[in-house]
Amino acid sequence: MAKLTFEGAMKRLEAIVRELETGDLGLDDALKRFQEGIKLSRFCSKKLDESEKKVTLLLQDDTGEVREEPFFAESDGPSHENPLDE
Repeated sequence: MAKLTFEGAMKRLEAIVRELETGDLGLDDALKRFQEGIKLSRFCSKKLDESEKKVTLLLQDDTGEVREEPFFAESDGPSHENPLDE
């Protein structure tokens, strides 16, 4: 099986949401899709968190010198919370 990517997980998650929204699935199938969706959502959230940690902003100071700063230099971290982690 190919390694799961963020984009692949998002496409599958979107397909699951469409299936669940139709209401055509039986209870067992709907529950299976929901469980798969939760796993995919957590995978995507983890990938986004990993990416955010890698992001840096290049800033130029008053002297023209370029320096790197962490993306969240002005705050303690991301401003969003993942409701699935509760």
